[in-house]
Amino acid sequence: MEALIALTIGVMTATGVYLTLRARTFPVVLGLTLLAYAVNVFLFAMGRLTIGQPAVIDAAAAGYTDPLPQALVLTAIVIAFGMTAFLIVLALKARGELGNDHVDGLHQAKDEQTQTKSNQQGAKS
Repeated sequence: MEALIALTIGVMTATGVYLTLRARTFPVVLGLTLLAYAVNVFLFAMGRLTIGQPAVIDAAAAGYTDPLPQALVLTAIVIAFGMTAFLIVLALKARGELGNDHVDGLHQAKDEQTQTKSNQQGAKS
């Protein structure tokens, strides 16, 4: 079971890094989301979660589980959701401003390319 969790974390991390290095904004957003998921699974795995034990220490309880990893993962999920929403809005704004979804923003839309060419030709004459 531990090997399966380790393999899952590794595949999600590798896929997240690969998608983050793409030139388009949507794969970058997906890559960052996969990296966040990989971190969440890693935190759960490192927390040594026990099944059937309470998360709060009680005098009558025979054992307990550490509530810190659960709190960390819950916080990470909320932060990742907010980050993803911000990145999607930022990508949509960049798409509207630049006319494309390239990460570097150097590629111009076709109407901007023709306008730039006509301006350059007008300046030469």
